[in-house]
Amino acid sequence: DGKPAAVTFFTGYVIELSLSMDNIFVIALIFGYFGVPRIYQHRTLFWGIVGALVMRGAMIYAGTALIDRFDWVIYVFGALLLFTAGKMAFADSGHVEPERNPLVRLARRMYPVTRDFEGEKFFTRLDGKRAITPLFLVLLVIESTDVLFAIDSIPAIFAITTDPFIVFTSNVFAIICLRSMFFALAGMMDRFRYLKISLIIILTYVGLKMTVGHYLKEH
Repeated sequence: DGKPAAVTFFTGYVIELSLSMDNIFVIALIFGYFGVPRIYQHRTLFWGIVGALVMRGAMIYAGTALIDRFDWVIYVFGALLLFTAGKMAFADSGHVEPERNPLVRLARRMYPVTRDFEGEKFFTRLDGKRAITPLFLVLLVIESTDVLFAIDSIPAIFAITTDPFIVFTSNVFAIICLRSMFFALAGMMDRFRYLKISLIIILTYVGLKMTVGHYLKEH
């Protein structure tokens, strides 16, 4: 009977999709900061999602291995979610500072950067030398930002299941939906006035479930 697995998958998918809403807002801020034309946003987000799938797959594999070997890791994940919820409650998410991103700084040191976009290109040549475009810097910021969001969302789904297949596939479908949701919702994010508090509630609930849920069941 595949019904329990299907319910677990759908639950994980809904959690991942809910936590991805804040990611949409941040991506919109990144595109706005760099002034990325809308015609270039599709390709950038596509490769950002591809990179996110690879990185999340590696993180899920590592997380599953840790939980299988050390039972107490689940409590660490729960504490991390509670910390993230507390940090989100007091942090200002209304601005981004890509120039302080370590990957952006490293890329600028290694390659010259063109002043303007070169169409949809990530790489080009400048004065006969290999160079990167601002669009590549945007991709770096999106990828590094997704890693931070993955640190929140992946532990959250481990509260539902530790089956690596369900964890990964629910992440895959949520991330794929992220691309279409971005272009549907990015222009109206100011209407989601309760988004932040909703994410805080989700992270707090899941974090408490992972840290004290087992103790409450025993009592």
